Amino acid sequence: MPGYGPGDYIPSERSLSETLGANRMTVRKAIDSLVAAGVLERNSTSGTRIPLPRVTRPADLHTALGIARLVRAGGGEPANRLLDFARHAAPARVAERLGVAEGAELAVIRRLWMVNETPFCIETTHLPGDRVPGLRAEDLTEGQSLYALLRERYGTSTTQHQRTIGIGYATEAEGRLLNLTPGTAILLLRLLVDDAAGKPIEYTTSVNHPQLVVFRAGHDGG
Repeated sequence: MPGYGPGDYIPSERSLSETLGANRMTVRKAIDSLVAAGVLERNSTSGTRIPLPRVTRPADLHTALGIARLVRAGGGEPANRLLDFARHAAPARVAERLGVAEGAELAVIRRLWMVNETPFCIETTHLPGDRVPGLRAEDLTEGQSLYALLRERYGTSTTQHQRTIGIGYATEAEGRLLNLTPGTAILLLRLLVDDAAGKPIEYTTSVNHPQLVVFRAGHDGG
């Protein structure tokens, strides 16, 4: 909303009705729609405000941190849902980033992440297939940490290598999952993670809800 920032309370329904010259019931319905869309949040005692970002993600981190840890560091309760798990031949663009041959087998994981039951992020992760033999969808259906799985089952520790943040636009499928109108600007993160030996182990594309996620330099995830 013009002139208002995260955490700011908007005027009362009566004030908005008088300012806009609109019926109060019309104003109430409009506010209800914005609350339902996550653009506003309502407190029964304090009024209605622009919500604060619920998840703070690091813009310049050199250590690979899982989303669940970042959400908990901000006081939220994380959860995720596995949308898809498959093994695909690596396209040229992804193969180059992971340092594998084009057409090599990749394990591809797509998950929807939530904070306090509200969807905020869709992540598509590519792993070299020969680095995660035996990995199955069942390994990821209970919200397990991928980094913990890499460490405990495959003996692979991770370190940040490359992190690129930009702007994209929600597709119809992304909008449906994140409760956004298709074409809405989203925050796009591309993440390349190395193992302890400096060899790429993960390439992830992350689609983030613009009202629920903020990227901040110097944030260490708690």
